[in-house]
Amino acid sequence: MADVDVALKDALGVDGAIAVAVVDWTSGMALGTAGGGFGFDVGVAAAASTEVLRAKLRTLEMLGMEQGIEDILVTLDTQYHLMRPITSPDGRGLFLYLALHRDRANLAMARHRLRVIEQQLDI
Repeated sequence: MADVDVALKDALGVDGAIAVAVVDWTSGMALGTAGGGFGFDVGVAAAASTEVLRAKLRTLEMLGMEQGIEDILVTLDTQYHLMRPITSPDGRGLFLYLALHRDRANLAMARHRLRVIEQQLDI
């Protein structure tokens, strides 16, 4: 099992990673962040991504769908933004946020690595 700092470091090692955070989606507050800089405020991005996750959860509830979210992908012109809810009982209400350079990232590999990191995360 990996603690938050190890998980952040592992996620920042994903090819093309810009920034990563472990975020409480009830408050929008980041429990930990890594990367960012150069005009990229990972705290702001993580908090704003909370709204995306909340909106999707509300939509699933309104539709009566009892499926969990594996991950959410937002594709920009030059970046990918991944949000992956943490499924362990002690990580309930948290998600991993990962921003990637689109031209340097392998999206399939990034999703795979984020899944592995999420499964190994010990909150």
